[in-house]
Amino acid sequence: MAGSQWAFKTASETAAALAAKDVSAVELTQATIDRIEKYDGHVNAICVRDFSRALEAARAADAAIARGEQGPLTGLPMTIKESYNLAGTPTTWGFVPQKDFIPRDDALAVQRVKAAGAVIVGKTNVPLGLGDWQSYNAIYGVTNNPYDVTRTPGGSSGGSAAALAAGYGPLSLGSDIGGSLRSPAHYCGVYAHKPTLQIVPSRGHTPPPLPPLPADQDLAVIGPMARSAGDLSLLLDVIAGPDEVDNGIAYRLTLPAARHADLKGYRILVLDTHPLLPTASSVRTAIGALADGLARQGAKVERQSDLLPDLASAARLYMRLLLSFLAMSFPPEVIARAQKEVRERETSPTLGPKDLSLAAERQQGIVMSHRDWLFANGARTQHRAQWRAFFKSFDALICPIMPTPAYPHDHSPDQGTRLIMIDDTPHPYSDQLIWPGVATMPGLPATSIPIGLSADGLPIGVQIVGPWLEDRTPLRLAELIEREFGGFAPPKGFD
Repeated sequence: MAGSQWAFKTASETAAALAAKDVSAVELTQATIDRIEKYDGHVNAICVRDFSRALEAARAADAAIARGEQGPLTGLPMTIKESYNLAGTPTTWGFVPQKDFIPRDDALAVQRVKAAGAVIVGKTNVPLGLGDWQSYNAIYGVTNNPYDVTRTPGGSSGGSAAALAAGYGPLSLGSDIGGSLRSPAHYCGVYAHKPTLQIVPSRGHTPPPLPPLPADQDLAVIGPMARSAGDLSLLLDVIAGPDEVDNGIAYRLTLPAARHADLKGYRILVLDTHPLLPTASSVRTAIGALADGLARQGAKVERQSDLLPDLASAARLYMRLLLSFLAMSFPPEVIARAQKEVRERETSPTLGPKDLSLAAERQQGIVMSHRDWLFANGARTQHRAQWRAFFKSFDALICPIMPTPAYPHDHSPDQGTRLIMIDDTPHPYSDQLIWPGVATMPGLPATSIPIGLSADGLPIGVQIVGPWLEDRTPLRLAELIEREFGGFAPPKGFD
């Protein structure tokens, strides 16, 4: 088969073809390189090309297969997000002062995919500091959405999602704290999985020039991206498990099996609205069609439940925890300005503390003391208990990832002044955090899947939120939905 005919095959299909000698790792890798050279001038997903070493790894993969030594990823071309350390290549996170930072060692997840036989062809573009749902920076430029190059591919794993949609290998690695795996998957029509907090070690996914030490991070995770649901599990099984130099000394990871094998067993709550932010009609329509389809296939589908934790209070708590985590990246003048705004709001005769918007919650989060953080963490513990109760009656929550399909590029330097148009009505750009935060704040697993296209031909996705440490339950449901209703549809013009 010609190389282009493998462009949109799944990792599992490609691995089987490699085992059957229908194609070689070198042929696959060269075909991927050729696609990048053909299409990436328009997409700009691959910011660091590592073609020479990729072909060397492909030759080693072919030799291993010839010896009968085929691992789970042997010979599969893939990409990794720029924020992962890949020895001998830059890790910048988009920061110009770090453009020449070259790590000596691979990130742990990169070590694991290489040990499983993967062929890394390059690194994918990110926003500055991984802090946007658009992927652009002063070093590598702007990444475009393959479905419409005038629109965002998402962020911060936007380069990875765009690379998958364009056919640059079947797998990629991303990361997520504010939807950075899930929003690009939604905008680019691919799959991603935000694992349960801390089941995938993030050593080496580190802002430069910090050393790649074991990290017990709050909220943030790293995870797999793919063009099929089954491939998410394939890659997750390679990268998950304790860090050998940290808690791996004493612990091993054994994820429980999915709760059900078929759709008829699943109890699902489907949401399309949030109390703090509307959802575009195109997204609601797609979710409604999915809910109806699941019910026809025998799943128990409900559209509301008193067991659901308070989404409004959860969103505000998430904002405070998130900004507390990120506060180290804010210069002192920004923190001082935030403190001043909060004081003015608290003393205003017309705007008391109960009237604080999500924007104000963001400002409060920046200036939390450790004592305040402990109270916030206690509130999170209460929310986690509510989720445990919820998942006794339900197996999954299906809800939006973002309120709209991909929107036009908006690189206004102050994100606080940006607006997102939801059915022609403007809303604060950063308020889109509410949907990713549903799973991020309590640390729950969430699988992002495509469910259709808008009238404009833009992908629409949902996230399947599952119980704590039961990642295989949303992953299995994602596979069942893909099997029954379809999944990834290649963008036009990428043959």
